Amino acid sequence: MKREIGWDHISRDDTSVLTVGTFDGVHRGHQAIIGYLADRAQERGGTATVVSFDPHPRSVVRDRDVDLLSTLTERGDLLEHYGVDRFVVIPFTKAFAHLPPVEYVEDILVSRIGLAEITVGYDHAFGRNREGDVDLLRKLGDTHGFDVDVIPAQQVGTNIVSSSRVRALLRDGDVRNASELLGRPYDLRGTVEEGAKRGRQIGYPTANLDISDPRKLVPKIGVYAVRVHRPATGETLAGMMNIGRRPTFDGMEVTVEVHVLDYSADLYGETLRVEFLRRLRNEKKFGSADELAAQLSRDEKHCRQVIEAGDFPDPVV
Repeated sequence: MKREIGWDHISRDDTSVLTVGTFDGVHRGHQAIIGYLADRAQERGGTATVVSFDPHPRSVVRDRDVDLLSTLTERGDLLEHYGVDRFVVIPFTKAFAHLPPVEYVEDILVSRIGLAEITVGYDHAFGRNREGDVDLLRKLGDTHGFDVDVIPAQQVGTNIVSSSRVRALLRDGDVRNASELLGRPYDLRGTVEEGAKRGRQIGYPTANLDISDPRKLVPKIGVYAVRVHRPATGETLAGMMNIGRRPTFDGMEVTVEVHVLDYSADLYGETLRVEFLRRLRNEKKFGSADELAAQLSRDEKHCRQVIEAGDFPDPVV
């Protein structure tokens, strides 16, 4: 997949069959759009193109941070997996946010990026104050010679799939339902760094993760059954993750640490990708290290049961 990130790297391709959006998380709603996009591009011999933005538009327009479901690299990897040929990333600024809808389509999509056809969701809005809508897009398509396709809302059960809904589930620790909307387990990537080694003292050594992007959403504090991917060796391992302040040891700062089951290799300095399978329990303060160790033993048994049951989506990338 060709990745064109930033104005200096964006080229024009008039065969582009494109869609536009932040695509944070590349959830099942996004996947429906991308699947249709890829099929249409193949049918007309065009380039399946996703036009996205960085930073997240809401963080610029509302001037506050937005927790990301996927970093820019992760987003690109997922889009490539789902069949996108070209990933264009526009730097989102306040000046860009104030572009009138017609100018945005004519100057950016048509003249700068190029398009033969565009696929959007039923509620797609664009340009200054989201003034542009599907009807305007169709009128501009008639003027400039591009086709417009509209995809209806996507649902899983009774839930309409959205990035906001996935974020809410993860903040509540509901990684199981979040994975249903994503079509895969939610994951975190981080580099293993030196920790206090308290886990090792009670028989549960952990790898402390320094998350690669501080904007990445970390699920609710608690203990989770996880799957650990070790890119350096290609291994996929079972694990138990704790997100929290380690209250038994009077910790204050939130840490993200994973105990890899039945594994003793040195992981320091490596980047791991950890997929969330199930939330096991809340974080709790114990009266002693021995009480904590006993609880971790019970957690481990529960964790193994979850992983052996295998009732969760397969990994994607």
